[in-house]
Amino acid sequence: MVFQSIHLTKYVSLRFLLKINKMKKAIPLFALALMIVACNNSKEKENPNQTEEQMNEAKNPLLSESTLPYGAPDFSKIKDEHFKPAMLEGIEQQKKAVEAIANSEDEPTFENTVLALEKSGELLNKSSQIFYALAAANTNESLQAVEEEMAPKFATQKDMIYLNDKLFKRFKALHDKKESLNLDAESLKLLEDYYEDFEIAGANLSAEDKEKLKQYNEKIATLTTKFGKTLLDANNAGAVNFIDKEDLVGVDEDFLKSKENKDGKGWTIPLQNTTQQPLLQSMENRDSREKLFKAGWHRADQGVNNTSDIIKELVELRAQKAKLLGFNNYAEWSLQKTMAKTPEKVNEFFSGLIPAATAKAQTEADEIQKMINSKGQNFTLEPWDWNYYAEMVRKEKYDLDENQIKPYFEINNVLEKGVFYAAQKLYGITYKPRTDIPTYHEDVKVYELFEENGEPLGLFYTDYFARPSKSGGAWMDNFVTQSKLYNKKPVIYNVCNYPKPANGEPALLTYDEVETMFHEFGHALHGFFANQQYPSLSGTAVARDFVEFPSQFNENWALYPEILKNYALHYKTGEQIPQTLIDKIKNSGTFNQGYSLTENLAASNLDMQWHTISSDKKIDNVNAFEKEALQRTKLNVVHAVPPRYRSTYFSHIFAGGYAAGYYSYSWTEMLHHDAYNWFETHGGLTRENGQRFRDMVLSRDNTMNLEEMYKNWRGSDPKIGPMLKARGLK
Repeated sequence: MVFQSIHLTKYVSLRFLLKINKMKKAIPLFALALMIVACNNSKEKENPNQTEEQMNEAKNPLLSESTLPYGAPDFSKIKDEHFKPAMLEGIEQQKKAVEAIANSEDEPTFENTVLALEKSGELLNKSSQIFYALAAANTNESLQAVEEEMAPKFATQKDMIYLNDKLFKRFKALHDKKESLNLDAESLKLLEDYYEDFEIAGANLSAEDKEKLKQYNEKIATLTTKFGKTLLDANNAGAVNFIDKEDLVGVDEDFLKSKENKDGKGWTIPLQNTTQQPLLQSMENRDSREKLFKAGWHRADQGVNNTSDIIKELVELRAQKAKLLGFNNYAEWSLQKTMAKTPEKVNEFFSGLIPAATAKAQTEADEIQKMINSKGQNFTLEPWDWNYYAEMVRKEKYDLDENQIKPYFEINNVLEKGVFYAAQKLYGITYKPRTDIPTYHEDVKVYELFEENGEPLGLFYTDYFARPSKSGGAWMDNFVTQSKLYNKKPVIYNVCNYPKPANGEPALLTYDEVETMFHEFGHALHGFFANQQYPSLSGTAVARDFVEFPSQFNENWALYPEILKNYALHYKTGEQIPQTLIDKIKNSGTFNQGYSLTENLAASNLDMQWHTISSDKKIDNVNAFEKEALQRTKLNVVHAVPPRYRSTYFSHIFAGGYAAGYYSYSWTEMLHHDAYNWFETHGGLTRENGQRFRDMVLSRDNTMNLEEMYKNWRGSDPKIGPMLKARGLK
C-alpha cells in the first residue's frame, strides 16, 4: 500500500488494522497459534448437541489453516459471510491471550511477555489481511457494511492492548533492564518497538485520559472508514457520460469500446482518484475536457457524497488526540517513528523544493500558453488544458507521441519480460505461472517465485485492471507475512487500476503505467526478501518515509537499456522498440517535471496543513481552508497546476495511513535517486550490486535504525542533488 502517490498510490498497504497507520506504517502484527479446527461433515452429524452457530464456525475456512501452497487464502471457499465471525473470534482469542499476559503473576520475561504478545492474534491477523485486501480491491455492500461495523471494534482492540496498565508495566520492567536480558539484536528491537508503541499510544496517560483517548480512537476509526466508503461512491457516481461521439474526438478507439454503455447509447468515463484524469491528454474537445475535469474536481464536495463534514470532524478529533497525548498537533505525534521526526524537518525539506518546482512549472505553463496561442486559440491556460497541450509541446520538443510507444508496452511483456527479468538480473529471481491457485476475481493472476538456486520464495498475485468495486490507485500488500516464528513464506499481491481493454484486445500501457508496475513490484520485493524471526518486524513494516524507497528505486530499471529492450516489444510484430523512441523517452524525462513536483508538493503541504492544526482551531469550510493553505505555502502561484489530490478526495490522509505522511513520497524520491546514483557509479545492474542491496537494505526491514541502515549501504547520508538533477531542477 503500499500506496504510491505518483501513480495513485499505492500502497497503501492495506495490511490490516492493528497498525499505527494503515499502508505500510505498521505497529507489530500479532499472531496466536490457531486453536479452532473445523470438523468434517461426518463428525458434525455425529454430534447432535452441536449448535447451528458451532456448525457454521466449523464450515468457515478462515477458522482453519489453508491447505493451499504457502498457506494462501482459498478463495474458492471463502465467502463474504465468513469474515465477520472469523474476525470477531480472532478478537476474542487475542483478548484472552492479552489478559493472561497482563494478569500473570510470573516475573516478566521476554518469552512470557514480549513473545507472548507477538503471538496473541494470528487468527485476527490472517482473517483481517484477507478481508482488507478484498475490501480495497473487490468490495461490495456486504463487505462495506462489515468494514464499517468492524472499524471501531479494531480501534478498541488496539486500545485494549496499548492502554492496558498491567501489560505496560510488564513491558516497562523488561525495557528498564533490557541490556541485561542478553537478547539477540532482533529480539531486542522487538522489545524496544513494542515499548515505544505503548508510549506513543498513550500508555502513560491517566485512567481518565485513557478513556477519553479510547473514545477518540473509536470515532477516528469510524470516520476514516466512512470517508473511504463515501469516496468510492463519489468516484463511481462521478463517472461522466458522453452521448455524442464528437465530444470524444481524440480518445483511443479501443478504450472507447471498453467504455461503451450496454444500451449502445454513449460512453461512460470513470474517474481516477487523482485531480487530473488520463483522458484529458487526448481529448480534443475543450468543453469535454472541462466537463471531465470538473466532475473529478467536485466529485466529493457536493451532494450526497460530500466528504467535507467527515474531514472537519476527523481533523478536529486528531488534533484533540494529539493534545491529549502532549503534542501541539497531530503531525508532531504521528511523525515520532519516521526518518523526518518532526513537521519542522519536513517543512525544511520542502523549502528547498517549492521555489525551484514552481519556477519550472511557470516556465512550462508559459510554453504551453504559447502552444495554445500558436493554434489560434485565445483562452488562458486552465488545469483541464494542461495535459492536452503539454502533450503537443512534448511532441514538438521531443517528437514523442504516447500513442507511438504504447504498442511496445503490452502488459504481460512488461511484467514477465520486464519486471520479472529485472528481478532475475539483480537478484536471481525466477518465476512460473500458477493456474491452480483460486483467486478472488477473474482478472487476478498468480505466479510462484523462486530463488536463484531453485528454492521457493513465495506467491505473487497481480490484479491490474480497474473496476467499480476497486478503490482508486495502486498498492501492494500481503495475504501471508514472512516470519521464521511461524515458518511462513510471503504471499503478496499488487493492485493497479489500468484501463481494461475490450475482449480480445491487448492491454497496452502508457510509460507512466509501466513505471507503476515496476514501482509496486519494488514493494513486493521488499516483502519477498524479508528474513525476520518476528512478523512485526518483517517486510514493509517500516516507517512511511522509508517504505516507498524500495518501490521508487525499482522504477529505475524500467528504462535501463538491457531491461527495456527485453520487454518493449511491439504487440503485433514482436519488433523491439527502436532506439529512436528510447532516446525520445529519455530526452523527455525531465519534461513536465515542474508540474509533477508542484502538484505533489501541493498535496503534501495540504496534508501537513491539515495535521498541524491546533486543537482550539475550528474549520468551518474545507474548500476555504484548502485555498488558504495553498496560498500560505505559495503552491498556488501557477494557476493551472492544482494539487494532485484535493482534500475532499485525498484518500491517503483521510482513509489510509498517510495522515501527516504524504511527504514521504518526495522524501523517498530523494533516497531512490541517491541510491540509483550509487548503482550508476558501481557498475549498474549486476547480480553483485543487487545482492548487496538485498542483503543490506531489502532484507533488513524494521530490524535496525533506518538512517543507519541506509548509510551502511550507501557509505554516506542521502543527498538531494541527484533528485534535483533527475527532475531537471538542477
